[in-house]
Order: sequence, then C-alpha cells, then structure tokens
Amino acid sequence: MVDTVVNHRLKDLGGFEVRRVLPIPRVTDRFVGPFCFFDHMGPHEFSAGGAGIPDVRPHPHIGLSTLTYLFDGELVHRDSIGSEQPIRPGDTNWMVAGRGITHSERFERMRAKGGRVHAVQTWLALPEELEETAPSFAHYDAAEMPTFSDNGIVGRVLAGRAFGASAPGRSYSPLFYVHLELAAGARGALDADYSERAIYVAVGEIEAGGSRIHAGQMVLFKRGEAATFAAAQPSVILALGGETLGPRFMEWNFVSSRKERIEQAKADWRAGRIKLPVNDDREFVPLPGDVAAPSHPMS
Repeated sequence: MVDTVVNHRLKDLGGFEVRRVLPIPRVTDRFVGPFCFFDHMGPHEFSAGGAGIPDVRPHPHIGLSTLTYLFDGELVHRDSIGSEQPIRPGDTNWMVAGRGITHSERFERMRAKGGRVHAVQTWLALPEELEETAPSFAHYDAAEMPTFSDNGIVGRVLAGRAFGASAPGRSYSPLFYVHLELAAGARGALDADYSERAIYVAVGEIEAGGSRIHAGQMVLFKRGEAATFAAAQPSVILALGGETLGPRFMEWNFVSSRKERIEQAKADWRAGRIKLPVNDDREFVPLPGDVAAPSHPMS
C-alpha cells in the first residue's frame, strides 16, 4: 500500500526556512502526478513591527502553475500581468505561468500587525501542449471551496476533484488537492481514480500501511492499491495527486519539457527581458550564483 515516505528538507529562502518535500531528491520519477514542487512554511508567530517577517521578492516562472494556500495569516500577490490580490486562510491563489510571468508575495499586513503565518505553495507542471500558454491568475475565496464532514474528518477540496466534489477553477490535467482536518482515531481513504496519490502531514501524525507518518513527512501510495489512513492524534493533512505528465526539467523557478527552453528563460531573466510585477518592480531575485544585476528595462 505504501510506496515511499519522504522526509522534508529545510530550505532557506533568504530570511526564512521552509520544509521542502517535492521534488523528491535522487528519485527518477520525483513528482506526484502533476505536483512537482511542495513547500510548507510555518507555522510562525510574528510580532507587530515586522521583525523576522520576510517577503518573497519578484521572481519569474515558466511552464507551470503555482497554487498557494494559507492555513493562517495573509499575504499579497502581485504579478506582471497586473494582478494584485490578498490571500487569507482557506483561500487559494492559482497562477498559470505558461510562457512566462513574474510575481511577488508580500506579508504587508503581518508586518504591520503581527500574527501567525502558516502556508503551503505547490507547483504543478502543465501538459506539454500548454507549457507556452498565456499567463493568467485566479483567486478563489474559502467560501467557494466545496467542503464535507464525515466520521471525524472535515475536508475542503482546493483543486481538481475528490471525495465526490470539484473545486472551482480549471484543472489543466487530472488531479486532486484536499485539505483534511482529522479527529484522533478518524479513518479515511483516498480516491482510487488517480494513479498517483500522496498525503502530507502538516500537523499531527497519521498511520498508513503500518507506518507512522509524522508532521513534515509525505507518504506516497502504491499505484492501484488501497490508500487508507488513520489519525494517531488530531491532525491536519493535505492529500494530493493525479496523473503523471511525463519527465520535466526543473531549474530554479523554471519547469519545462525542453532543456533549451529553460536556458532561454535564464538568459531572458539575466538580460532583463522579463517584465517585473506591476506596482512591485523595484527589486527582484537574481539567478542563483549571479552577481551582476540585470537592468530590467521591461519593468
């Protein structure tokens, strides 16, 4: 039933650490369906005045979509197609990079008022025929998400279809992404409709296939076999999966089925040919290892 248990790696994003689970290092098939990247931030408690609260400065993406979800806190998304949107607990921000977009995520309200920050960002590879689609952005309020409750499990479907419900917004390939809150002893199972399925434990501890899965770990289930779980204590988990889209190259913030496309994106970013976010074009994140700053004439 259980294929792999993946431990997180701590990654410093320039002032704060996240738990990174995907991509799985040193594994050939290192994604879960279209989910190719998974970062868990927090929970962190910040005091008013901004000490220790970092921002995610403007940076580019190609060939993927990003899905941002908050358990607690607030951040403001801005991008190069003119979107500006606060996201709050239970909401989702779904940004399609396609042929290219830049965005930033700022903790402006948290810096002013303090509070708890707890969030997850995932990246989803796009089908090969859509990798160069026009960039877009969509925001969905918590109230728009289908919810359900059964035998100690309370759930919210964030993307795709699962547990008999469909989330708002377009899924570019077959997938599911669900937030589940489990009472101690609650038991459940993931839909068998998808070939790749996984659970990430954000808070608490679950049992799956005889293994204990702790906070910060992700369990991947074997294809075609039962994917059942039980809460060893009150827990918060994210269930995700879908159908694989085939191999992808990943470097920095770029994902593509073609290595040369990533090299072109790197050259464009270095040369300042990629527009920075509207109303947030005064700073940016350079390519790893770069010292010289591009002039960014398109800002």
